[in-house]
Amino acid sequence: MSDAAMNFSVESLKRVELVTVAGRVDSSNAAQFEGGLKELTGKGRNNLVLNLAGVTYMSSAGLRTLVSTLKECKRGGGDVRLASPSERVSEVLSLAGLDSLFKVFEDDTAAVGSF
Repeated sequence: MSDAAMNFSVESLKRVELVTVAGRVDSSNAAQFEGGLKELTGKGRNNLVLNLAGVTYMSSAGLRTLVSTLKECKRGGGDVRLASPSERVSEVLSLAGLDSLFKVFEDDTAAVGSF
């Protein structure tokens, strides 16, 4: 996997979609990231866990996608939980003042179990 690419995979669990994101989330692929998440919310899958452990960089476009997805999920009665965000993602969320919007968990199991 090249550092510039973003990998996005979805695992459907009973009550939750576990979305694993890796690589860079920036203006070149934020639309792809948003499209993948919108596809899930469009199917009524409003409980999402985003594993961000492998994200090496997240731009403001990526942050906007996180916030818009959170709003969409809450509108549908669900939520977005973050699992093991990388140090860089945690830093960016904190700097943007968004860390209080999201429930953050140490790992996938804790995040999935929180629903």
